Parts: sequence; C-alpha cells; structure tokens
Amino acid sequence: MNEKIIEMIEQYETIIVHRHVRPDPDAYGSQCGLVEILKASYPNKKVYAVGKEERSLHFMRRLDTIEDEVYEGALVIVCDTANAERICDKRYSLGDKLIKIDHHPNEDQYGDILWVDTTASSCSEMIYEFYLFGKDRGLILTDEAARLLFGGIVGDTGRFLFPSTTDKTFAYAGELIHYNFSRTELFDKMYELDTNIIKLNGYILQNFNMQSNGLASVVLTKKLLEEYEAVPSEASLLVGTLGNVKGILAWVFFIEEEDQIRVRLRSKGPVINGIARKFKGGGHPLASGASIYSWDEVDHVLNELSDACDNYQL
Repeated sequence: MNEKIIEMIEQYETIIVHRHVRPDPDAYGSQCGLVEILKASYPNKKVYAVGKEERSLHFMRRLDTIEDEVYEGALVIVCDTANAERICDKRYSLGDKLIKIDHHPNEDQYGDILWVDTTASSCSEMIYEFYLFGKDRGLILTDEAARLLFGGIVGDTGRFLFPSTTDKTFAYAGELIHYNFSRTELFDKMYELDTNIIKLNGYILQNFNMQSNGLASVVLTKKLLEEYEAVPSEASLLVGTLGNVKGILAWVFFIEEEDQIRVRLRSKGPVINGIARKFKGGGHPLASGASIYSWDEVDHVLNELSDACDNYQL
C-alpha cells in the first residue's frame, strides 16, 4: 500500500492534506507531519495542510488557507479520519484522487486508495512508517516533521500508557527523539492548562457520578462551561482525568455545544465503539466519540454503557 501511495504522490503537483473535525494532537501530528515530509522531499510540489484551526494546537503548526480552485487536478490525502462525514473542510471531494490513511476501524471505506492499520497506536505512527518505507525513494524526515509525529504518537497513546502502545510504538518514538527538537517544550505545550481549566477539572473530580458496576459519567452544560470561561474543546481535554479512579471500567463526558451534545467515551475494558456508532459516532474499542441532540438521550447512552459494564468479564 505504501508503494501505491508513493506512486500516486509522485503523479501530482498539488497535494492537499486533511484530517478530522475537532482535532487532537494525532490529527495535527499526522496531517502536518506528512505535509512537512512531502514539502522537504518534493520541493517543487505544492503541499498544503487545511482545515479549521484548533487554538489549543497552534503550537504544533498553523494551517494553510487555500482557494477552491487549488483542488482542481490535486491529490487529496485524509489522515486520522474514520468516517467521511468527520473530514474537516468538505472541499476534500473537489480533488482528482483521494487517499485515506487511518488507524480506526475501516467502516467507511471512502477514497481511491485506503491504508488502514488498526494495530497502529496512532496515525502519526503510520506516517513515520510511511517515511521509513520511502526513505530509499527520497523521502526526507525533517526535525519539524519528527516533532509533529512524536507529538501525535504521545497524544494518542496517552504518553505511552494506553494499551494501543506496542513494541513498534516505543521503537519509533525512540528513533524520533534523536531529531533536533525539544521534548520538554513539546510536553509543556501539550499538557499545560490555563487556571480556569484546572478549576474545571477540579469540578469534574468532585462531581462525577460513579455507579457500582464501574460506570462513571460527567455532565458539562453550556452554562457550566461559561462559568469556568471554557469552551467545549478545552473541556474535551479533560476526558482522561477519570482514568485514575479506582474501580472504574468505563466513563462518559456529555459536553454541550451550540447545536449538539458531544459524547466522549472511554473504557478500561468494555468495548465502546459499537455503542458510539449507535449515536452517530465511532472510534476505537476503548476510546470513542458520538453526538446526541437532546438531554433526553443521555439515559439511553448510559443504559448502553451500563449494560456493557455489567456484561464485561474481568
């Protein structure tokens, strides 16, 4: 598959790279890391990273702004996005060809070329593997690309704590840290939080609801977020905060946005991505997301999760 991707890249003078809406470090790391590799490897090509910017990820890279006509005759690559409806910037369909590179379950098989590896810890890990495959063909990994890919791997593995972390993940990370970038600075930018978000985290720790079967839940309304001067994307950064609670099996954050309620699902065992799919979402077996459009649906989500916890065998 890597050979096919390289061959297609070599055919196009313009390459536009997308990723999913509401991006995380792996979305930025894989998208922008690939762009940096391609720009260094093919200096005569026009390569862009596009999509709505996420303020909290400005430290990783700023994105490009392009006109619609740039898509004419262009190759489009989408990173870290399982479903076409979650691709950020719907102009992705205006290109000549489309490549999907992803590590989520391949339930929406969009694209002319699909490279999906659910064993990869992150899409950033896949992009580094792509570089390793193509370095004898002229692919160049710059210090900046290495920083981005390392950040993406760290983000999607929870600093190498998640079960998705493999021997290969550690090996690739060990190679990436030999490039010239500051891990200390990167970690500081990834994990430092403003005072108001720290206080919101304190609210979460004091107010989450825990059931006897190991299911925990948190409700964050728009009114509450306004009290803490926080936006939904900042609240989403705190989803992992319950992972250290003793006895927890699965947990869910309900985060109210303008037009929907974001459902952030996490698990230490019960498979939850099937539940996410029932509510217009998806993701990994132990980390998924979904959307509901009424507070009346909260109990439906909780009932599904509660059944999964009840039926889970330790």
